[in-house]
Amino acid sequence: MSVVKNRFLRGLLFIGGIISVAVGFIGVFTPVLPTTPFVLLAAWCFLNSSEKAHRWIHDHRILGPPLKRWQKHRSIARSTKITATVMIVFSLTILWLKGPHLWLQIGVTLLLLGVSLFIWTRKEA
Repeated sequence: MSVVKNRFLRGLLFIGGIISVAVGFIGVFTPVLPTTPFVLLAAWCFLNSSEKAHRWIHDHRILGPPLKRWQKHRSIARSTKITATVMIVFSLTILWLKGPHLWLQIGVTLLLLGVSLFIWTRKEA
């Protein structure tokens, strides 16, 4: 466990972890926000700020197993890859149908293609 010694920084990391969990939770229900990166960020923030919060997220019934799988094997379950890809395609479809600016559409498309490449090049659980 590598808890940061500076009390102020530890507090900021803890708040960042809480915000990341909240945004990740919102991402479960919205196609535009990805859940996994925010859960991973929350786990890192908690690792560096609070042993209790870190233990909570790793022992969580839903969030814990994918975190443990990532930590131990650096792998992503095939079902998670498929779900992420479907959500990315859905998000890009909405963006290209309703997006306000071409530069934004291209930028987000490139970003999400990079995310997809990262996801599909990871080992499977």
